[in-house]
Amino acid sequence: MKIKLKQTFPLTIKRIGINGEGVGYFKRQVVFVPGALPGEEVVVEATKVHPKFAEGKIKKIRKKSPHRTTPPCPVYDQCGGCQLQHITYSQQLKEKRDILIQSLERHTKLPVESLDIRETIGMENPWSYRNKSQFQVGSRDGKVIAGLYSLNSHKLIDIPDCAVQQPVLNDVLNTVKQILKDFNISIYDEKKNKGIVKTIVTRIGVATGEIQLVIVTATNELPKKQLIVEEVQKRLPNVKSIIHNINPKKTSLIFGDKSLPLAGSETIEERLGEQTYSLSARAFFQLNPDQTVKLYDEVKKAAQLTGKEKVVDAYCGSGTIGRWVGDGAAEIRGMDVIPESIKDARENAKALKIKTVYEVGTAEQWLPKWLKEGWKPDVIIVDPPRTGCDQKLLDTIKKIKPKRFVYVSCNPSTLAKDINQLSQLYNIEYIQPVDMFPQTAHVESCSLLVRKEI
Repeated sequence: MKIKLKQTFPLTIKRIGINGEGVGYFKRQVVFVPGALPGEEVVVEATKVHPKFAEGKIKKIRKKSPHRTTPPCPVYDQCGGCQLQHITYSQQLKEKRDILIQSLERHTKLPVESLDIRETIGMENPWSYRNKSQFQVGSRDGKVIAGLYSLNSHKLIDIPDCAVQQPVLNDVLNTVKQILKDFNISIYDEKKNKGIVKTIVTRIGVATGEIQLVIVTATNELPKKQLIVEEVQKRLPNVKSIIHNINPKKTSLIFGDKSLPLAGSETIEERLGEQTYSLSARAFFQLNPDQTVKLYDEVKKAAQLTGKEKVVDAYCGSGTIGRWVGDGAAEIRGMDVIPESIKDARENAKALKIKTVYEVGTAEQWLPKWLKEGWKPDVIIVDPPRTGCDQKLLDTIKKIKPKRFVYVSCNPSTLAKDINQLSQLYNIEYIQPVDMFPQTAHVESCSLLVRKEI
């Protein structure tokens, strides 16, 4: 018998799903319940019914998990940015490892129980870690608000004090909102597709204290831009870079293709360990500097470079991984589709005392070209977006067969699908989860694949 909409029923929660929701089974039907924890017995009301599963909300908790805790954020249940604030941190780390295992069981034919899947590397303080905020701007009751859209809706939730952001970024955001209001700058209305300012993006170099502010508009012009710049410089002296980005498209993408510097430098500097990086507005850089050092140390460990290897850093962004492991390589080559990222990568690579080549484009474009020229990598490192590796790249890797393949993943499902393809040629030596985003269901990991000797 199928579950009906608004039906109320008891449910025992078995596990945490990939989006952080509790997962249980009612009459063999899968039910996803946000906010429910493994081991809990809850009464649920069905909010959506799909052919293969149902979604529900908690009406009552009959048996509470010992790992349940009170979320400190006042808009936690509305904003959707964090999914796990109601779970103690030590348990979050265990659940993230389990999410990884579930993905491998679902998407691979590998003997998952015999794989070396390590304990998740966590943080000492799992709050105030994010070095970047991208908040949509709106207007309500004569006030300028900024925040995130509520889960599965287009209701903008105002977030003046985000618990996972670096506190100084909250201050910058609130000051810029006030400046926009003071100068009566038109705010973009998504429903009407009218107005000017769409998004406020802030980023801090945590080690340097340098802050970059990007104002994204739907129009080519930002009114009173000189006055805005002067006011930002007066009220926020640690903002070293002010950029105007133009994005006229009605899209979920934050940035448009055109960025105009308004004041200060076009980049800010960040340090990780001994390394210094230049970051432009659109360049990718990890959002949690403390955990990035731990993650990149895992990449370095997995790559096992001896000074003789040719290394490819695919999806290289600003060249951060190549720079981190570069002192152990003979040569590093990287590629990324964003031209500004490659500009940053070339700049960042100047500190290395080895040959480096960074090109705009995809790995599946450049690897065959280099192979034709007689250049073959010993180690390939990838850090792809959530969609995983492009199929053409996986096909290219199967042809090139580097000795070691290091896969940095931010999505367990696409990681599982990709390594399942490569498992005919490679042994999965181990997978190391790293908690880059405490309080959220995101799971980052570093996997080492070693070529089978046939």
